[in-house]
Amino acid sequence: MKKKKHTASQKKVAEVMHEFKVGDLHSGNTDTIVTNPKQAIAIALSEADELGKPKNKS
Repeated sequence: MKKKKHTASQKKVAEVMHEFKVGDLHSGNTDTIVTNPKQAIAIALSEADELGKPKNKS
């Protein structure tokens, strides 16, 4: 059986959720630490979505 390869988005979500579990996830550019799991998931999905979007050249 072949191993599944993880996409960049899946890796980013895993990285952000690990930061949340350790207690290092911050909300935006502030020093506020995220304590709500739903907010952590929203941040993870938002950052993963940014990976798929092409960057503007302007």
